Amino acid sequence: MGLQVGIVGLPNVGKSTLFNAITNSKVEAANYPFATIEPNVGVVEVPDRRLDNLAKIFGSKKTIYTTIEFVDIAGLIAGASKGEGLGNAFLANIRETDAICEVVRCFDSKDITHVEGSVDPIRDVEIIELELILSDEASVKKRLAKVEPKFKSTKEKNIIAEYNLLKKCEQQLSEGKLLNKLDFDSEEESLLRSFQLLTTKKIIYVANVSESEILSDNDYVKKLKDYAKENNCEVVKISARIEEELSELDSEEKEVFLQDAGIEEPGLEVLIKAAYKTLGLKTFFTAGPIEARGWQFKNGYTAPQCAGIIHTDFEKGFIKADVYKCEDIFELGSEQALKASGKIRLEGKTYLVEDGDVCFFKFNN
Repeated sequence: MGLQVGIVGLPNVGKSTLFNAITNSKVEAANYPFATIEPNVGVVEVPDRRLDNLAKIFGSKKTIYTTIEFVDIAGLIAGASKGEGLGNAFLANIRETDAICEVVRCFDSKDITHVEGSVDPIRDVEIIELELILSDEASVKKRLAKVEPKFKSTKEKNIIAEYNLLKKCEQQLSEGKLLNKLDFDSEEESLLRSFQLLTTKKIIYVANVSESEILSDNDYVKKLKDYAKENNCEVVKISARIEEELSELDSEEKEVFLQDAGIEEPGLEVLIKAAYKTLGLKTFFTAGPIEARGWQFKNGYTAPQCAGIIHTDFEKGFIKADVYKCEDIFELGSEQALKASGKIRLEGKTYLVEDGDVCFFKFNN
């Protein structure tokens, strides 16, 4: 399935430092606007101790984790949609992402300039989202200009549906509101996906704090959390500097670093959990001596749909699936023990796969 998350933010908020850290890549992170011009793309494995345990039990030769692709684009500034700074053309690079991660600065520093002259996370969020709204508004108007002449001279249902949906979007955007605040029916949602509009996407706020403030919320973070709660969004608090230090360490050194700092889990893992929660994503597993593998799926997927994630032929020819909870094999130690205790279930086409299920799909060629 491949989860994609676009990272946006004003210049000098720690956006590229965070990107460098979570993807362990080296992108210029300078203390001046527009240090990042071309989009940077990094793919990270989603750490999952359950998969590690399955690989040990089965003696798997390979362990394949699910992944998230992060797309980091140049810093936005007020007026980007009108050509200020680098303009808004680069926003096209995140139109195909599943969610948008808005990085906002929540720390004071005399050494790092802020493009707006002061630290104010809510103002920064409003600047970012206004630019996204204006970018979408321009896209909708451009599309309307092509569709409207056809709409006036046709009775085709698809043209009428597209025109009505575009007008609905135009109205919302003209009021300065995100499209993800609107309700759409299933037909509208299907059509809307083809528009690739930015403000239809789920939003996660990332509060970048200083190293000394990672364990408690400062006033900036509290304000951002209140704002996010009102807008039904997730907030992840991260210190980009700490993540940068962690990215240089091996797994054992990371554990020691986190324990010494009193941090429960790395910011990357917290961000991944927030992305999964925001997008309604879960993980099922396949495991054997050749490989143990995690697969992303959306909440509400049936067994045939999950089989189709592995291969489309698996969905088409789906018969049944052997399913058990990964916790059960961790407790009992083998599939033989699971069978003996009746823990392996035979599920059919209507079964809704759950997070942590281990599946073996049976299908006709």
